[in-house]
Amino acid sequence: MMLQLYVLKTVATRILGAALILMSILQILDLLDVTGDILDRGLGMAGVAYYAFMRLPRLFEQVAPIAVLAGGLFAFSGLARESAIVAMRATGISGYRIIGMAMPAAVFVMLLDALCGQYLAPRADPALADWWKNTTPVAERKVPPPRTFRAGADLVIGATATADGREIDNVTIFRRDPKGILVEKVEAQKALYVDHRWTLEQPKTTRFTGDLAQSSTAASTTWPAALKPRDVQSLFGDDAVPTAASARRALENGGSDRPESFYRTHFHAAFAGPFVALVMLLLSAPVALANFRSGQGAVLLTTGLGAGLFFLVANGMLTALGESGALAPFLAVWAAPAIFGALAIRAFLALEG
Repeated sequence: MMLQLYVLKTVATRILGAALILMSILQILDLLDVTGDILDRGLGMAGVAYYAFMRLPRLFEQVAPIAVLAGGLFAFSGLARESAIVAMRATGISGYRIIGMAMPAAVFVMLLDALCGQYLAPRADPALADWWKNTTPVAERKVPPPRTFRAGADLVIGATATADGREIDNVTIFRRDPKGILVEKVEAQKALYVDHRWTLEQPKTTRFTGDLAQSSTAASTTWPAALKPRDVQSLFGDDAVPTAASARRALENGGSDRPESFYRTHFHAAFAGPFVALVMLLLSAPVALANFRSGQGAVLLTTGLGAGLFFLVANGMLTALGESGALAPFLAVWAAPAIFGALAIRAFLALEG
């Protein structure tokens, strides 16, 4: 039990240290770009602290894989250099069990990564964007371009949306028949989400029948769209990454402005993403069995670092192919973790003998 706690503490400490260092570097680089603007708006250091705090979920999501790789390499190489691994194996503890002792640290990072990517960051990003927009000086504010997206079978153009995603201004809805011919256009000043449904205020409806166009108006009408406020936040946000829930809703006739392959890829990536941390731990594991006196340790240390970085590049390239539809989404997301995880296990088995 004491040995397990020692290994787990060593690995967890190295991973935490690597994560803090990497997040600090990214945070500093990010603040270098925005601190001047924040201070010019009179928000002071409180504004800087608020911006930095709201960026933490995305930063952790970015550094989690590298932190596990770097932390694992440093931890296992340190245990190997001080002969702790040799002492444990002399008592009958196998290399597999040693890696199993460190596994809870990677599992914790996996869970925290999933929490940041699927829950914390999707809520922090719209709040930060709304705060940034509202604190922009009036003279510097720019009118954002209208957003075009699909809501089920409807094609929609919206001028702006509120931060909570419950109101869309200057909405135009185009409806087509199964052949793709325009049959109706609805223009409304606002679309409001109240009581789990959308209501169009003062809509003007134009119906097209052959060469004829008939218009009618109303005080309000219900818009039967599967769109949710969270979808609106994503559609009107800047470079928002779909969560598993929003990608699923987009595939089920919710709001979408990208190809179907894009949402299918991100749906799978929401589940595969946290497992990247586990693959990184496996890539660093062979270092634990290295003989540093013969120079094998340095070779395995360099190989593990290179393999981890190459894995991130390959995973990103395959994901991009999946988003574009050039590769099946399931294969695009799961291929790299499966291949590199298998290679890491194979290398560990060879060293374990």
